Amino acid sequence: MPVHRLLILLFLLLFAPGAAAEDYASQRRQLIQAIEQEVRRTAEHLGQERLDPAVLDALGTVPRHEFVRPDYRGQAYRNRPLPIGYGQTISQPYIVAIMTDLLQTRPGDRVLEIGTGSGYQAAILAEMGVEVFTMEIVPALARQARQRLQRLGYDAVRTRHADGYHGWPEHAPFDAIVVTAAADHVPPPLLQQLKAGGRMIIPVGNPFAVQQLVLIEKQRGTVTSRQILPVRFVPLTRSHD
Repeated sequence: MPVHRLLILLFLLLFAPGAAAEDYASQRRQLIQAIEQEVRRTAEHLGQERLDPAVLDALGTVPRHEFVRPDYRGQAYRNRPLPIGYGQTISQPYIVAIMTDLLQTRPGDRVLEIGTGSGYQAAILAEMGVEVFTMEIVPALARQARQRLQRLGYDAVRTRHADGYHGWPEHAPFDAIVVTAAADHVPPPLLQQLKAGGRMIIPVGNPFAVQQLVLIEKQRGTVTSRQILPVRFVPLTRSHD
């Protein structure tokens, strides 16, 4: 092999991984800027112009490119949803950011996620010091997410392959619940498993049309809800057993 080609090969082997990592870090910083712009644009719906810095720090840390299919890695840091197979998607980062922010979690809180998908939302919550319990009804996605989260060091995230409509009563009550698929109503089991003083964020409406992102707050003896903004999520899949 000519010397110049050998030198090029050595350069790629030694420096390409670091260059790629820095490129992804740069793309994450640009993504955060895009999310901040979108938050300001939708401030009237959200009731705020800024997100919790801890939420943005988590989105700036979690490697979203690891949670998308290899053929979509070049688009991983665009502010848009992407397909992950089996008719499911990884949510738009802006939506992940506002849903996470609306939960108002604190380190040590117990959070139930319905719809693990690729595991991205669970990783964001874990980065914030939250104890995450996440459920996925699609067997292959549940298995892949479990392996991915463990490989990336999110060992404390508890995953389960099951119908999320019924929640995870063994670990209830939860400080917060996030549902990442659209339902035509709020599942009563999830409301029962939400702790007094807790919050739930869920897209509600026709699963095949535009839904409303709804924030539910539970106090002792009362439950209130507020529509945040229109969204479009894949349907909440149910078991037919």
